[in-house]
Amino acid sequence: MKLTILLLALSFFQLNAQSQTTLDYYLPQNSTYNPTIPTPQSVIGHEVGEWHITHDKLVQYMQTIAASSDRIHIENRGATFEGRPLLLLTITSPKNHQNIDVIRTAHIASTESNSVNTSAMPIVVYQGFSIHGNEPSGSNAALLVAYHLAASESQDVKTLLDNTVILFDPSYNPDGLQRFAYWANTNRSMHLNPDPNDREYSEVWPGGRTNHYWFDMNRDWLPVQLPESRARIASFHKWLPNILTDHHEMGTNATFFFQPGIPSRTHPLTPKLNQELTKSIGNYHAQALDKIGSLYYTEESFDDFYYGKGSTFPDINGGVGILFEQASSRGHIQESDNGLLTFPFTIRNQFTAALSTLKAAKNMREDLLQYQHDFYKNARTEAAKENGKAIVFGDEKDATKTYHLAEILERQQIEFHELKNDFTSNGKRFKKGYAYIIPKNQKNTRLINAMFEKRTKFQDSLFYDVSAWTFPLAFGLDYAEGVSTANAGEKVDDLNMPSGTVTEKSQYAYLMEWHEYYTPKALNTILGSGLRAKVGMKQFSMNGKTYDYGTILIPVQNQNKSIDELYSFLQNVASDSHISIDAVNTGLTQGIDLGSNQFRALEQPKVAMIVGDGIRSYDAGEIWHLFDTRYDIRLTKLDTKSLSNVDLDRYNTIILPSGSINGNATKKLKTWVQNGGTIIGYRSAINWLKSNEFIKVDFKKMENTAQDISFEDRGNFRGAQVIGGAIFEAETDRSHPINFGFKNDRIALFRNNTMFMKADKQSYNNPIRYSKQPLLSGYISKPNLDSLSLTVPFKVKGMGRGNVVVFTDNTNFRAFWYGTNKLLMNAIFFREEL
Repeated sequence: MKLTILLLALSFFQLNAQSQTTLDYYLPQNSTYNPTIPTPQSVIGHEVGEWHITHDKLVQYMQTIAASSDRIHIENRGATFEGRPLLLLTITSPKNHQNIDVIRTAHIASTESNSVNTSAMPIVVYQGFSIHGNEPSGSNAALLVAYHLAASESQDVKTLLDNTVILFDPSYNPDGLQRFAYWANTNRSMHLNPDPNDREYSEVWPGGRTNHYWFDMNRDWLPVQLPESRARIASFHKWLPNILTDHHEMGTNATFFFQPGIPSRTHPLTPKLNQELTKSIGNYHAQALDKIGSLYYTEESFDDFYYGKGSTFPDINGGVGILFEQASSRGHIQESDNGLLTFPFTIRNQFTAALSTLKAAKNMREDLLQYQHDFYKNARTEAAKENGKAIVFGDEKDATKTYHLAEILERQQIEFHELKNDFTSNGKRFKKGYAYIIPKNQKNTRLINAMFEKRTKFQDSLFYDVSAWTFPLAFGLDYAEGVSTANAGEKVDDLNMPSGTVTEKSQYAYLMEWHEYYTPKALNTILGSGLRAKVGMKQFSMNGKTYDYGTILIPVQNQNKSIDELYSFLQNVASDSHISIDAVNTGLTQGIDLGSNQFRALEQPKVAMIVGDGIRSYDAGEIWHLFDTRYDIRLTKLDTKSLSNVDLDRYNTIILPSGSINGNATKKLKTWVQNGGTIIGYRSAINWLKSNEFIKVDFKKMENTAQDISFEDRGNFRGAQVIGGAIFEAETDRSHPINFGFKNDRIALFRNNTMFMKADKQSYNNPIRYSKQPLLSGYISKPNLDSLSLTVPFKVKGMGRGNVVVFTDNTNFRAFWYGTNKLLMNAIFFREEL
């Protein structure tokens, strides 16, 4: 009986511990604090960890403490998609603040000189928190770290700030943090409930992990496609920090992880010394966590391979990236294998790791500064061996797609040039104005290698994320390595989008080739204005120019605009979409004439996408972002919960991202397709379409039998059969409408699944087909590679008067796979011709 009473009392104490948690629980013992510096509670209205901090309150506190402390300078670097500020605090001693520009200039100069004296140089540390919004202990700990650094009167902190410049990013993902905090707080009980079945611990779709468009922003450090990433990368290159930290959370039953990760899964371009320094820093984390009695582990589970992650990106830029993963309470308190896991406990671990990082930085300052100096010095030696050599990339038919890759280079501080003249390399023609050239002999030559390399051999066969990201392949661009810098023209210092033009006014017709990236935006605007437009199903020539498959025809006569109005309208369309439109004054061509029935009338797309429970939010978000921010095409998001009540006749196209649908909507969707609608299914949605008899497809069956594999190694055996993300070559039939706008007969596809769809017996039904040896870059096991060979990633089948279109691969991956975005657009605009 006494034991029962004791357990109940202990449980009551733990359940109510949060409401009694004060700063003393978190802050170092025997520290004194400046009473003029406001505590978090005095500004946000509650103790840290009592409630989840909302982003607006986080901003309020950071602004307040910056105004109260001469150790902190705050800046707003921009806004998220939802308009939330992207704050950066620079925290250092008042003396350093007075000379901050001199310090930064000297720091950057040390990466560009052949010798350096590190004895008096401050170290630069970038500390960032909660890039996944529903991993909130990091941003909540940021309140405490900022307070401690601003208010502590200890000599250790003063010495730290004299020798350190801290770039402090309290919320990598403001929109996601706000979304999750709202969920956790609105479902919090006054008497905290640790039952993992409680609603508090089961977010509604899509959850708070992602940003506004449902992107995992911890994959965007290299492609920099999102506003949050662009602000962050600009700060990174402005300072080149020696250490960058990335505070995350993981499963509730885990403990605490800090890097290094699994040694065999480090990218080969990362210097060995980087991992040794990471391990030395890890010793400080171990000591600090030992002191407060927290369990932890290292050199397991996670890797350092993909340079698009926050903890790996610094490794190719002369710094040391550190990943922290804290077991998540996913609310305020939750049962776990390690006992009751409270939100304050998770915050304290993150706070502790943040301080141990700074202690390591202070004590290892000269070693880390010297490492960065040597990194760039060695890179210059490597670059000098490449003097006179360059990489050229471009597309003689698509200046805009070329521009967007150049835009990434510009953000990553990589030098590139215009072409001096047109030239040919490896059978590919590179045209001035449609291509750029990158000299290899430059500061960021290692970063160039990381972005452009093709790698097919690996030390390990398991990857936490993708194993390939070769940028020109992702953009669908021609490129050649080892070309002479004699082909380089002026250095590009002011990169501008290509301008759009209409050649002249016509009284007959206008032609728009389909190659340029933003032609779908232009065509949607044209059709949306009530103008008639047609697509050419065959090639033809006129006025000395050959027009490819998919050329768009806009007749002048019998339109809703006069000749002058149409010309003015198309000028605006060309300018807004950065495309070229040709005026023609005759219908007579070499090939199909403009009045031929081989020009097919087009209808404006009316597109919906199914979202919600059962749908992979990443895939849906990528499509939403593509429509909304690039092509300006209205996309209606239909939730799976209400799909059976929607009038589907408002739409002629419905997209089903990877996932499946439950409920009564299946019959309704079938009827809609049979009546003329087009449904487009991606990846695992194909299985749902197949099982519900929308389409018949056959997949190759994989059988992997483990032989001589121990129980201990069974996970590695299964993991080696996963395609985490690699790039493959497919052959294309350019006469098929799905391939309109692609000038080459081969295409690079991103794939991260093992759905191997068998080809049709009729060759013309296989307009995209993996080549016999399809691997271009990345890891795939030999059995999977053999199975992938000669399969197809695309099928279309008629169903009544409508069509069912399926893609096994993601054509919109992470917003930077520009090279295959047009496949989806073709399936939509040319759906009647597929």
